[in-house]
Amino acid sequence: MSLIRRGSAFDPFSLDVWDPFQGFPFGSSGDSLFPSFPRTFSGSEVAAFAGARIDWKETPEAHVFKADVPGLKKEEVKVEVEDGNVLQISGERNKEQEVKTDTWHRVERSSDKFLRRFWLPENAKTEKIRASMENGVLTVTVPKEEVKKPDVRPIQITG
Repeated sequence: MSLIRRGSAFDPFSLDVWDPFQGFPFGSSGDSLFPSFPRTFSGSEVAAFAGARIDWKETPEAHVFKADVPGLKKEEVKVEVEDGNVLQISGERNKEQEVKTDTWHRVERSSDKFLRRFWLPENAKTEKIRASMENGVLTVTVPKEEVKKPDVRPIQITG
């Protein structure tokens, strides 16, 4: 069960993120006792940024990231490497054009953004990263450097 609150009931389809500290003086509201602690995102912005579900698995040859990005075109998704070892996957869904004669009953697919960052391990070959998208799933493959086997040479024992 999720801790997503809509009014007085839990709504599993809500994009609102429940803030357990809302209303407390040290919470995330704007009237915090700690004004130096910035409040950067609203609940819906956090849900949008955290909404991209990404799996990361490591195989003997590569690190493989799979992201669910249903309904997005490859032009709406960006895969970047920052500072040499930070993989950044981001995307944005643009809002559908409204026609004044249409009657909307529910809008859940408004414009969304997501941004996820991953620190890559030292054995990642960032210059050889590949990305592909098929059926709403983005696959990013980060090859790994081959582990160099130590040069072992037997030493003859005399005596």
